[in-house]
Amino acid sequence: MVRHLLRDDDLNPAEQRQVLELAWRMKEDRFGVHPLAGPRSVAVIFDKPTLRTQLSFTLGVVELGGYPMVVDGNLAQIGVRESIADTARVIGRQAAAIVWRTYDQSRIEEMAQRSGVPVVNALTDQFHPCQVLADLLTVAEQHDGVEGLPGLTLGYLGDGANNMAHSYLLGGATAGMHVRIGTPAGRQPDPAILADAQRIAAVTGGSVLVTDDPAAAVAGADVVATDTWVSMGDQRAADEAEALFGPFRLDAARLAGAAPHAVVLHCLPAYRGKEITDEVIEGPQSVVFDEAENRLHAQKAVLTWLLERAGEG
Repeated sequence: MVRHLLRDDDLNPAEQRQVLELAWRMKEDRFGVHPLAGPRSVAVIFDKPTLRTQLSFTLGVVELGGYPMVVDGNLAQIGVRESIADTARVIGRQAAAIVWRTYDQSRIEEMAQRSGVPVVNALTDQFHPCQVLADLLTVAEQHDGVEGLPGLTLGYLGDGANNMAHSYLLGGATAGMHVRIGTPAGRQPDPAILADAQRIAAVTGGSVLVTDDPAAAVAGADVVATDTWVSMGDQRAADEAEALFGPFRLDAARLAGAAPHAVVLHCLPAYRGKEITDEVIEGPQSVVFDEAENRLHAQKAVLTWLLERAGEG
């Protein structure tokens, strides 16, 4: 059966650890693994604006010995000019895998159903699993390896209904972490996703908590994460976002409530002075740019792991 990474819990705890350990090794030996030698192609499709995703996936495919077949989603108009099902079958006959940055989760799920090759979620409105794998790798580097992740506490501040909050819940619970989502009452995570995270945490020894108290979200946390207040495609006015999320801004005073050794994550782009202050993102606890680099290594590991299980690696 072809495996995909469409949401964070497509990897069980043992599989997530395998991917993270592979990413660690690939970072140490950046050019040592070539499952795409040929070169074989990976279709990398972008319906949404991109910088880090485009950089890391195109470079990653090349470093794995392959050819990144970059597709402009605005030109392809997948699901408009041609059905997702037909597009999936066309691409699946030419590419070893498909990476797609798109809108609703249903789009990438349909692509996976019809493609016949591994499909990787490079961001949807609901999930961002590659980013959270990179974040976990970054945290692991601060705690002497992947085995140091279980039991750590991650406090997230901001929009609890966005893709990063959802992926932190699922990915963090899978890693055995204690995940706290600090968000206004009107922006809580999808209840179904929260329930999935709770079921996972019950197995891994982690936990999940949603609170409208930003101080409680970060109290004693080992990791403090935030994200933009206005997600791509969200047309809320900036002043509305400021009024709603202002109390959840990650500034020096808020960070002081975390553990002294806490590290700061932000998936970028960052709007300095909004969800995070300049002194925090540029401060000694920030590992934001390590995190950005680790997208490359985590995504190379995901592709390699999936191709191996498809008999292609």
